[in-house]
This record gives sequence, structure tokens and C-alpha cells, in this order.
Amino acid sequence: MADTAPAYDVIIIGGGPGGYNAAIRAGQLGLKVACVEMRETLGGTCLNVGCMPSKALLHASELFEMAGGEFAKIGIEATPTLNLDQMQSAKADSVDQLTKGIEFLFKKNKVDWIKGRGRIVGPGQVEVTGADGGQTTYATKDIVIATGSEPTPLPGVAFEAGKVIDSTGALSLDKVPEHLIVVGAGVIGLELGSVWRRLGAKVTVVEFLDAVGAGMDAEVAPAFQRALAKQGMTFKMGTKVTGSKVEADGVELTIEPAAGGASETIRGDVVLVAIGRRPYTEGLGLETVGVEADKRGFIANQHLKVADGVWVIGDVTHGPMLAHKAEEDAVAAIELIAGLPGHVDYALVPSVIYTSPEVAWVGKTEAQLKEAGVDYKKGKFPFAANSRAKINHETEGFVKVLAHAVTDRVLGVHIFGPQAGEMIHEACVLMAFGGASEDMARICHAHPTRSEAVRQAAMGVEGWTMQA
Repeated sequence: MADTAPAYDVIIIGGGPGGYNAAIRAGQLGLKVACVEMRETLGGTCLNVGCMPSKALLHASELFEMAGGEFAKIGIEATPTLNLDQMQSAKADSVDQLTKGIEFLFKKNKVDWIKGRGRIVGPGQVEVTGADGGQTTYATKDIVIATGSEPTPLPGVAFEAGKVIDSTGALSLDKVPEHLIVVGAGVIGLELGSVWRRLGAKVTVVEFLDAVGAGMDAEVAPAFQRALAKQGMTFKMGTKVTGSKVEADGVELTIEPAAGGASETIRGDVVLVAIGRRPYTEGLGLETVGVEADKRGFIANQHLKVADGVWVIGDVTHGPMLAHKAEEDAVAAIELIAGLPGHVDYALVPSVIYTSPEVAWVGKTEAQLKEAGVDYKKGKFPFAANSRAKINHETEGFVKVLAHAVTDRVLGVHIFGPQAGEMIHEACVLMAFGGASEDMARICHAHPTRSEAVRQAAMGVEGWTMQA
């Protein structure tokens, strides 16, 4: 029989971006809160083996490539030597600082961290299994499910350490592969493929669909793919993987056209499977509170609530599987629990691919507007005509602004170019306030900056771009 511990106002299962932000917000609002996390560190996938370490390697590999090429063009002579051990060590140090920062915030906001694997065992009851196998049941008024997601496996392609790997394995390789095959041309595959290409690997991307970056605007996607191909990536689009064979010196993949046709084989020394992520909902005891996940593992919700005293946030429920979306869910759910008006506008969650150049977008694509029968206007401006981009030798890409044909309200913004992930947020703010393209066009932007390209694209909606 499990022990019963003192009651909490809220227990959160999962310590990732959704879970830890929910816990901190609960503490700020004066709720007695605990966060159950089975890792040895807080931060979930994002801080430990996802967003943060991948950005560390993206940044380091970009500098390495610049030192070996771009530096010489601007008068800096350098011959870089890769020290992969040190690069991995620097990444680990950054992750360590971030996870310890979450621990500090927990202490500051009086959040209890319960270490172990959490499981719902009934209304208001969470059982935690510790590392030693011991179990304790905690009573609470509300439960927040924030267990996140895990890499989706590919049928017929079994994971094998160092040979067939997921994103976690791709972040910790101890040597640069000679030939890395990436299965999946989404965010994770393209970002990690970029890292290892810059560090010296030959990279082949195999994608079932005909376009990279699922959800990306149809005008941006081909331009983005061309840029990556020009950098050295090889793409096999409209192609499915049907099997794999691991050998001593590498991996052989069997592939064939997605539409059907003759199969062929390709060989690499490492295969990264990056076909997406699936909710981590198995074994949570959902049935004990009358909740059921769908066949893909997602838990549907009504304003983040799934049953009396049970809430769900982040990757385990519908919407973009993004850390910042989980953070918004977290704050909204806790504020609703506290009797405040929590809300998330999923139409304004930006997406970013942190390659070089970056791609970022928010709102509707042209295809979505056409499908919905919405009359729209478009403004477009190339970075090749932006003064700062020219000076910095980063002229690839463009900005596109989509606005309603009658009201001029901005409906979508798509940026392919330098620092796109930073620049997208002025579009998010404008759209949150129902702003028009003319509003953006008439807001003074500092010169010379890359963000002027966003303004110029907005000016282009009415045909009065003027910067060169």
C-alpha cells in the first residue's frame, strides 16, 4: 500500500517548458504546487536534449563554417580546426546552467520538485515511483499533464546506438559522420542535418512529402530547399524508407518513390530518423479519471481542461508541438485554475527553423487563404535589396506579408532569411492587436537593419516599396 502525502493545490506531471512554467506561475499566484519529473534535471526534452543543445551546436557549427570560408572574404585570415569534444562540452555546460536556473526558480517560487515517474491513480491522486522503486501517492485539487513527447519511430527501421539514431543521439555523436542520412525534412531533420554538414559530413535528406518544412508557405519551401542544396545537402523528395540493414561499417536503407515504383538502396554510416514526435501519454493512468487519448496519443481538451481537476498542456494535446506553445498553455491553464481568464491564441504561435538562413512564419499561408476563399493582398521584399543584409553578405531570402484585401488586416507573415526567428515577433505583436499592413509600413524602423525588410514587404502590399 502506497503512502499518502500532504495535499497540494496543483501537481504537474512533467518538468519541461510546459511543466516548469506551469509550476512557476502557480507559485507566483500563491498556490501550493509540486512538479513531478523523472529526469535527473529539470527542463524536459527542450532544455536537455532538444531546443537548447541543438541551438548550441547550430551556433558553434555556423561559426566554424564561417571561419573556414566567410571570414577570408571580409579580411579575416583563419584556418579553423574542429575540436568536437570541446564543442560538445560547451554545449553540456550551457545545458547545465539552464537546468540549474530552473531549479533556482523553483526554490524562489516555493515549488516542490518530486523526483520520479508520475501516474494518475484516481481523481486528485498522483502516484510517484522513485528511482529506488518506492511509491508515494500525493493528493491534490488539480492535476496538470505536461509529459511532452518523444521521437516517432519509423516502421522497419530499428534504432541502434551510433548507427540508427533519433534527435537525442544526433546531439551527442562523438565524431563527424562521413555520410549522414536524415529521414525527414522537418524542423529537427534540417537543423541537425545542417549542424553535421557544416562540420564536414555529407548529408542526404530523404522526405516522404514533396516539400520541406511541413506547414511552410509554398513559396518559401522551394526557395529554402534550394538554399540548403546550394550549401551541400542532397534531397530525395517524395521518397519513402521501407527498411534498413545495419552493418559493421554503416547502414543500408531501402527506399522507393512515395507514389510507388522501383526500390533502391542508399548507404550511410549514420541514419537520423526525424519524422516527427508523438505524445508521451502511455501509462499515465488516464483511465482512472475518465480520460482517453486518441489513436495518435493526443488528449483533446476544452480550454485545456479534460476532466474535473485534470488539465493538459503542451505536446500531449492538440496544436503546434513547440516549446513556446507549451509555455503559453502552461500559464493559461494555471491562471484558469486560479480563477483568472487564461487564454492562448493558437493562430499567433510562430514557427521557426534555425538553419542558416532561418525560416520563420506566423498566421496563414497563401494556400490556406486560397482554400478558405479569403481575398488577400501580398507584399514581398528580398533581402538582396536590404542594406544591412548586403553589407553582412547574407542576402538569401525574402519577407512576405499577406493582408486582407478589404480591411488590410495582416493575416500571415513569412520570413526566409537572416535572423528570421528574431524578426517574426514584430509580426506577432502587430497581428495580436489586429494591425494592418499599413500600420507596419508606417512604423519607423532603424536603418540599416534587417528588420527593414519586414517593413518594406508591408509597404509592398500597396506597392510602394522603396529601399534598395
